[in-house]
Amino acid sequence: MYKVSLKENHESEVEFKDDNILLNGSDFHWNISKNSKDKFQIIKDGKSFNAEVIGFDKESKLVEIKINNQIYNVSVKDKMDQLLQKMGISNLNSTTLKEVKAPMPGLIHDILVEVGHEVKKGDQLMILEAMKMENVLKSPGAGTIQSIEVEKGNSVEKNQILIKF
Repeated sequence: MYKVSLKENHESEVEFKDDNILLNGSDFHWNISKNSKDKFQIIKDGKSFNAEVIGFDKESKLVEIKINNQIYNVSVKDKMDQLLQKMGISNLNSTTLKEVKAPMPGLIHDILVEVGHEVKKGDQLMILEAMKMENVLKSPGAGTIQSIEVEKGNSVEKNQILIKF
């Protein structure tokens, strides 16, 4: 069973049972056909709707859908998300970024950022040379660089702190 919400305080339960879809425990009758990769034609109660998936964020499990030129942001929670929320640990993806550590021993080949730089997830931070290969270390999240703990040419050990946020 999935919990789906269009608005912050309004959740619905969606369950797939055999070939049927149950919405809050009741059969949800509709016809849907796929027109292309992200576009669909939906017929519900004799009315036709054009739907398009225009965005999907896997981490936050948010889907942005356009239906008849109206955009909806839909949050989807599976059984595991619901269990984590019940246990009070549902914000694992929004942890604060504090530091970047060396994933392996090596030599700092280049530093691509400076103190005070704001970075976002996936931004290149530095190049670590290990086993004759250059490895680009990327930011695991968004933050502002508070300090760089190494210099170009330094040797580092696995799990050594390289950057603090």
